[in-house]
Amino acid sequence: MPAHQFSRYAETYLQTPNRERDRAHGALIQSLQAACRSYTRVVLRLRAQAEADARAMGAAGVSPMSAQRGLPSVKSTTSVNNVPAGKKTFSRSSSRAPSPTSSFAHSHSGHGIGFAYAHSRSGSVAATGHPVALAGFHSPLFRVRRAPLLQVFVPSPEGDWLSDTSVVECENELRRAGVLHLLRPGDVVWDTAVGDEGNVGRMVWDGGYLIDLDYTYSRAGDLPKYLPTLAFPPSYFHRVVRTMGSGNPICHIDIAPWGEEIAANLQLLQDRMKTETPQGGHHMVVRWVHRSSFTIRPSASGKPLRIAVPRDVGPGPGSGGAWLVDPGWYGTVVVEAEGTNEGLADLQARCRGAFPPRAAGAIVGLSPERVAREEEQKSVFRILREKSRPGEIWIRTVTAKERLLPP
Repeated sequence: MPAHQFSRYAETYLQTPNRERDRAHGALIQSLQAACRSYTRVVLRLRAQAEADARAMGAAGVSPMSAQRGLPSVKSTTSVNNVPAGKKTFSRSSSRAPSPTSSFAHSHSGHGIGFAYAHSRSGSVAATGHPVALAGFHSPLFRVRRAPLLQVFVPSPEGDWLSDTSVVECENELRRAGVLHLLRPGDVVWDTAVGDEGNVGRMVWDGGYLIDLDYTYSRAGDLPKYLPTLAFPPSYFHRVVRTMGSGNPICHIDIAPWGEEIAANLQLLQDRMKTETPQGGHHMVVRWVHRSSFTIRPSASGKPLRIAVPRDVGPGPGSGGAWLVDPGWYGTVVVEAEGTNEGLADLQARCRGAFPPRAAGAIVGLSPERVAREEEQKSVFRILREKSRPGEIWIRTVTAKERLLPP
């Protein structure tokens, strides 16, 4: 059944007088709810099957990627980032931004990203709970290292925006489907009864409850701040949580632990970017940007890296509820900020003490709410999809002027 039919049946059901709803549409609504429960169980079963296959291949010593049909082995060359690269079928178009290791010098470029693929492919399932690589498994309902899109059917009298009562009923639907114990933080749940426009009806499981998307920087919604971005592969929510406009999703990353490395690699550069005119044309413009980079390396002991999270963040998928860095982030992370004094000051503030102190105006009298809001702003970035590649992720600072909601 097409997705839009679910919302049409829900609308018809809600427009029917209460006394006649159960008699006229009760059986249909129950069948749609049962269909969504079955779909959810199937998707989670496919995830379990995919991860079981990955573990079996890892135990057999088979390279998961080399077993995939039609993909060349990754032995031949080395990219400019020292990442083992395959044949040219892996390369992106020439419009991709150059690697920072070739565009400007790095004191640690020799350590770059050479371990990014090797480490992520050494085990079939990462310690974070996300399978690292997989071969032989193909399904249109679930993709490895992508968030599953689970379904519930709960007609919403309030319209597209689900009330607290409707959200609780969505959780009850998951409980009736018998899948609560199978859910993981980051699983996306879609209430099919409210439509399929943008991210309407989509919520994220945080480990204990369903939470709404964040509409601070986008009318379509972004991942909430309660989910540490580093705990998931960089493309984990791609096309599951839809991103409008530039297609660069909001992410929440605390870069302070790498502040000294960012300070050592910082440069002011000219960058070319493509912009769209009001008439629909495109032209290239030159702008100044502050650009730096840091490297996320696996620990020498092989233990997963922990992520420090605020107290209001729920339990993570790791042992004891810990949040762990996903191996998909191992390698170089390039950070861009505006090429202005304000952009530089913002980047320095995010590094928390790694730069020499700057002269600042008086901050006496700031309310605790504003202080907390400014502190939260320091972790907001956008992932630049066009420039990113495996082992080298580009992010750009997001400032308060990009907010859509008032502070």
